[in-house]
Amino acid sequence: MLLPRIFPTILLNGIGAVKTVKFDAPTYIGDPINTARIFNANEVDELALLDINATAENRMISLEIVSRISDECFMPLTIGGGVKTIEDIRNAINAGAEKVAINSHAIENPGFVREASNEFGSTTVVVSIDVKKDADGYRVYTRSGKMPTSKDPVAVAVEMQSMGAGELFVNSIDQDGTMAGYDVELIRQITRSVDVPVVACGGAANLEDIRSAIYDGGASAATAGSMFVFQGRKRAVLINFPTRAEIEEALFRE
Repeated sequence: MLLPRIFPTILLNGIGAVKTVKFDAPTYIGDPINTARIFNANEVDELALLDINATAENRMISLEIVSRISDECFMPLTIGGGVKTIEDIRNAINAGAEKVAINSHAIENPGFVREASNEFGSTTVVVSIDVKKDADGYRVYTRSGKMPTSKDPVAVAVEMQSMGAGELFVNSIDQDGTMAGYDVELIRQITRSVDVPVVACGGAANLEDIRSAIYDGGASAATAGSMFVFQGRKRAVLINFPTRAEIEEALFRE
């Protein structure tokens, strides 16, 4: 039985792993390499590693960390943070990344997505779209959620697909870290408008939330942070991941 892709996302603020709430108030989780090792031991099939400070600090995600995780953990890696040149992507791939997520630079310079796709193939290029809802509806934000744009997320998703993006990460800023569930309506609007895989991000607390993102929202995959690093009401740090049997029971029940 083919399971939908479900995987953790580790956020970095340089060299440490953190978890945010609504893209703010980062809580230190621990060493990202050790965190990745635990996920690897739990037989996670895939991992995303995103540096939330890289763009603001005008640097790229640590390729040393990417390389060490790639050497020790046998899972495909999607990395992101500060990517803005073809050389950045090449260096990330050489460090062990399978996919490279582009956020601010893709939104601000859509032609770069076409350039990257032509150079490395669309399957390597992921565009991450951060979205917040205001009185006028959904709006795309850049720069780790600090910079509002006038762009509609559906229009951006369609444009990124046309530019050659092979996958879209759709992240709700409002739901991030709240463990209140994904913004299923946002996911649905985008999945109905594009043909490329859409990864739901932001808000998962349990497998029911993931089921909803996939079956109600139409997402091809779902990723989470808090769900896989916190335990209990007091949000004690405990790296965890459901078993295949638990995932099958939640997603394939009648």
